Amino acid sequence: MQNNQHLSILVHEQAKKYGSRPVFTFRMFGSLKWKELSWSQFSLRVKQVSNAMLMLGIKPQENVGVFSQNCVQYHYTDFGAYGIRAVTVPFYATSSEQQIQYVVNDAHIRFLFVGEQDQYDKAHRVIGLCPTLERIIVFDSSVRISKHDPNSLYFEDFVAMGEKLPRQGEVEQLWEQRSFDDVCNILYTSGTTGESKGVVLTYGQYHAAMIANGKCVPVGEKDRVMEFLPITHIFERGWGYLCLTVGAQLIVNTYPQEIQQSMRETHPTCMSAVPRFWEKVYMGVKEKIENSGAVQQKLFDHALEVGRRYNIEYRAKGKRPPLALALEYKMLNSSVLSLVRKQLGLENAHFFPTAGATVSPEVEEFIHSIGIFMMVGYGLTESLATVSCDHMDEPYTVGSVGRPVEGIQVKISEDGEILLKGPTITRGYYNRDEANKQAFDSEGFFHTGDAGYLRDGELFLTERIKDLFKTSNGKYIAPQMIEAMLLVDKFIDQISIVANERKFVSALIVPEFRLLEEYAKEHEIEYASREELCANEQISAMMLDRITTLQQSLAYYEQVKRITLLPHHFTMENGELTNTLKIKRAAIAKNYKELIDKMYE
Repeated sequence: MQNNQHLSILVHEQAKKYGSRPVFTFRMFGSLKWKELSWSQFSLRVKQVSNAMLMLGIKPQENVGVFSQNCVQYHYTDFGAYGIRAVTVPFYATSSEQQIQYVVNDAHIRFLFVGEQDQYDKAHRVIGLCPTLERIIVFDSSVRISKHDPNSLYFEDFVAMGEKLPRQGEVEQLWEQRSFDDVCNILYTSGTTGESKGVVLTYGQYHAAMIANGKCVPVGEKDRVMEFLPITHIFERGWGYLCLTVGAQLIVNTYPQEIQQSMRETHPTCMSAVPRFWEKVYMGVKEKIENSGAVQQKLFDHALEVGRRYNIEYRAKGKRPPLALALEYKMLNSSVLSLVRKQLGLENAHFFPTAGATVSPEVEEFIHSIGIFMMVGYGLTESLATVSCDHMDEPYTVGSVGRPVEGIQVKISEDGEILLKGPTITRGYYNRDEANKQAFDSEGFFHTGDAGYLRDGELFLTERIKDLFKTSNGKYIAPQMIEAMLLVDKFIDQISIVANERKFVSALIVPEFRLLEEYAKEHEIEYASREELCANEQISAMMLDRITTLQQSLAYYEQVKRITLLPHHFTMENGELTNTLKIKRAAIAKNYKELIDKMYE
């Protein structure tokens, strides 16, 4: 049962109910051993952090920065701040020094909590450029603090200031003063189209979001939930808080690159993810099957087809499968499909919320077919995550982003833009009056910048309006849709569609180098470097041939006609990706101008 308390007291109220029951499974920085933390221990540590913050002089509604990857200390800090009515401002663990400097100065941050060595080093280097920044508090005790840095301290020393709860009376007074109108977080957007803006999120928005999601997202106290996406991201943050309101156990994955190993070790029942994660799963399973014997391939293909018919043709449409199909699915599910899930560490799969980018229908259908419920949804930081999602107890359509959650009004403008109004929508951007005027219309609807339509109660996305390309022939191209379609190819790791003001569509492609190198070896293609491999005409022809097969359903003017293979990845360091790994098209157009121009000679 959901306990939708104000976030300042949620942990302590849940601790009264659950006591010694585990709330977190986690690893300390650098450790390989999983540990557990009880609700009672979590509550005590949060109180200690609240007390320590008061000892530092942090005031109600003051902005406190958190610059770290996922870790249990991150949760202590967030909820400790909520306990004294402070505001936390999350930074992505991969943020650059320039981004840190910008946000610290924009939000007037005095205290910045950091994770490990890389984050400390960046914060230490910019402290002289941030007039308000007074102290850095370091989560990882193995971090080497500079000898010339008297203002930084380790988290354990910070907690010691509040260990005996010297200011608990004041903390409890602040609990009494709690308000849903207080600001809870300021989340800075990733800035695909310009300067990053701080989205103001209140406790009232979280309260409304927990109510709306609690009615359609069936997470419960028996679920073990892998925390995979950065807590900085509103999708993971809102989803994690929803899990805490129902008493679910969170598995904190500190190192994203180890996610598949972590899943096999901890066996989660749920996990929020972005489509790229499932694309990798899809490609990995397909590759494994392709390398197996003919009999195994035939058996798996048959099991997959039965799974597709059972889950997509019947269950997805709200229909009861025929008895013969149900019996066959039950047999193949337990003998074949369950082995696939077991290899992923998902023996007890419940459901898996997925959002953040366009989901390829091919991948979505595949994941459902192997017996995993991918709950596709749509949301923004400005809407406190969920606008819509698939509902497990209602029909859903592969290709949609589900049904709007209760309490949110979705309106489609004349030019197809999705407009939103409701209790989960932000009051605006931090200190950005002009941006707020542009974001909201006279009726109070928030303009998302996303194009879409409603059909039979479900929401369908078409494209980011600002991302739409117009060819020199006057045709509109939706690059994200084409990219999602092509990313299912096992040889493609990253892709950026090019079409704006051009005669036809082309693409910059970063190959999956391991597989491409294996292909070159099998076909006796000689190369001395990745540059030579990517420039090889035989390799390019093979890649274009595969792309041509995948894009047959597209209109002729939407199809990729030429490609360039890149010997290195798009990176955040070069300004080509946001912190959430979305492509910055303007940066790519600038950085690769010569290569792009060459495709149109």
